[in-house]
Amino acid sequence: MATPLQTPQTLVHLRRARDLIDRDYAEPLDVPTMAAQALMSPAHFSREFKTAYGETPYAYLMTRRIERAMALLRTGTTVTDACTAVGATSLGSFSSTFTEIVGETPSAYRSRSHDAAEAMPLCIAKILTRPTRYA
Repeated sequence: MATPLQTPQTLVHLRRARDLIDRDYAEPLDVPTMAAQALMSPAHFSREFKTAYGETPYAYLMTRRIERAMALLRTGTTVTDACTAVGATSLGSFSSTFTEIVGETPSAYRSRSHDAAEAMPLCIAKILTRPTRYA
């Protein structure tokens, strides 16, 4: 069954929630909090968000957290400090999610050389180092 196109107003509300995630990724965020920002019920918000952005709100939040953690690890921050800085509450869950998204453990990622990313323009480095979930 085809999904009807989302209205411009719905997209504006979804962008508010996405901006909240991008801005407050290190804070404790849950779907009801995100949904309130979008002026929607949690279930409706989750469906609309996935339709608009291709992933669930929680997956988007975790991808943003891992993206920020990758940047911290490239600068030499410890895995534990990166985990805490991005708002993860469990080092084990953080490491599992990091490995799932990035394809290597946080420790392995931290110890690998990232000289190439530092040598290229920031706009290109952001695109190439952005984590991507593979279903």
